[in-house]
Amino acid sequence: MSASATLPLRATFDRPLCDRVLYYMVMMRELEDRIESKLYRQGKVLGGCYTGRGQEAIPVGSAILSRAGDWLTPSHRDMGALLIRGITPREILAQYMGRATGLTKGRDGNMHMGCARRHCVPIISSIGASIPVATGLAFAMRYRDESNVVFNYSGDGASSRGDWHEGINIAAVMRLPIVFLCNNNLYAYSTPLDKQMRITDIALRVKAYGIPAEIVDGNDVFAVYQATQRAVEHARSGEGPYFIECKTFRMSGHSAHDAADYVPRGLREEWSKKDPILMLQKYMVEHAGADERDFVELRQRVLDEIAEAVEWALNQPFPDPATVEDGVYEVR
Repeated sequence: MSASATLPLRATFDRPLCDRVLYYMVMMRELEDRIESKLYRQGKVLGGCYTGRGQEAIPVGSAILSRAGDWLTPSHRDMGALLIRGITPREILAQYMGRATGLTKGRDGNMHMGCARRHCVPIISSIGASIPVATGLAFAMRYRDESNVVFNYSGDGASSRGDWHEGINIAAVMRLPIVFLCNNNLYAYSTPLDKQMRITDIALRVKAYGIPAEIVDGNDVFAVYQATQRAVEHARSGEGPYFIECKTFRMSGHSAHDAADYVPRGLREEWSKKDPILMLQKYMVEHAGADERDFVELRQRVLDEIAEAVEWALNQPFPDPATVEDGVYEVR
């Protein structure tokens, strides 16, 4: 579906919800753009830099349905989920700059961030490793007889790892309350999907474990939202895990240092017409009474928030070396 196509009318998507969803999608894109295209290249960001440009509909369209008691285990392309859970641009920027006021207090750089208070598990670089962690969280919920759900995010590459399959199987057998969201962006770093597996739909792998799975347009925030509604209802009701494969495309390299020359130019051009933000804005113009001025004002508000957060983060201290052993524990 191109950005010029008309999205189906969904009565539940009123103007306030559209505004909220658009805010988080624009904030995710502009914040990541500021980090990657400016701060990283100015040498102010420590470590690598990974973005979810073009994939904003997935973390936003799903995490916006999470409750306070739910837990999220995001990947490196799901900043929108962190924002929705209340992690601020100030905290994110301080994290990327290695400052003492970052989420890891300067002990880790870039996207390896989380917040237990806001029920966000730090990102694990080997993305498939988050599946057993999500399974453990869901088991704890079941053990405590809670009605909460784990939102787990991974990519197509993660589904080729052993720990991904082990965690998926345990979740299925124990009927654990997990919503698995797969960002299938067609590339695992530089490996295209057809060089990684003989199937085109990762949902087929999941169905083999007895988990209900559906495939949605990952660039359509409404499709992601409605699929997540079904998944959350399924998981909260005690029916076990649910899997959503979101078909999308990574509109950048694997990271800031990757030019992605291995991606056919035509493929990138094709997906640029399916920009999730443009798709949502078109829907809002046609069905929610919005106009271009609303979008310009929103973007400027987001840019102002980011500028203030950048200034704040740049003035934050680096961690005191004397505190290097703080938070390190020995089990005897």
